[in-house]
Amino acid sequence: MSEILSIPRTLRASFVAAGLLVSFALTAGCSKQAAPEPANEAAAEAKADEAKADEAKADEAKADEAKPEAPAVEAELGKTAPAFTLKDVDGNEHALESYRGKTVVLEWFNPECPFVKHAHGEGELKTMAKDVASDSLVWLSINSGAPGKQGHGAEATKAGMATFAMTNPVLLDETGEVGHRYGAEKTPHMFVIDGEGTLIYRGAIDNAPMGVVRDTGADMINYVAAALADLKEGRPVGTAESPAYGCSVKYAK
Repeated sequence: MSEILSIPRTLRASFVAAGLLVSFALTAGCSKQAAPEPANEAAAEAKADEAKADEAKADEAKADEAKPEAPAVEAELGKTAPAFTLKDVDGNEHALESYRGKTVVLEWFNPECPFVKHAHGEGELKTMAKDVASDSLVWLSINSGAPGKQGHGAEATKAGMATFAMTNPVLLDETGEVGHRYGAEKTPHMFVIDGEGTLIYRGAIDNAPMGVVRDTGADMINYVAAALADLKEGRPVGTAESPAYGCSVKYAK
């Protein structure tokens, strides 16, 4: 202490001032380092947003992986038609196997589809199911519309049946399993199964979407009626497949 006091007053003042400056500089430096620069803040926020986006994508990918895959198409012309059991709008079960020995016509149905409305209102499906039904032929319509989709469910189906005066059973396939297994793509999409359970026709009801023949100058052909006539006469089906037309089947996936 005595040594410090022995230093001249002016020098002591200089040392004190210098010490204060150094202390201030250190304090300012610390303060400056403690506050992140705006650019650094923006970069940090960008990284955080990017991390959130990556996390969201990962969650979405996991959700997609968790969704069940649609059943593969099993129906093949000339092969045994895929078996199924479905309930109609009144809760009665219909198993395809129970109709073995009879011809079965399957019609994919959506009561709110414009093509279905035309076919059942003034087209080939207006009375056909009633006209061909017999002890040896069963006509089953199938609605594969999923919940929340156009024409889905028993109530909408019953309303359509009343509008079109349908008397044949209409089955509900809300999961779409049967529709996918048959490869049903449109409403209406038609399938004919012979008494041995073999698929002998699939495709459109006719060659005239909304009543207009596809090929100019060609005659209207009811493919299902022609297939049934060939089957009855014991002939090979002349046209075993045709491109289906209509609304897409309203599957869940």
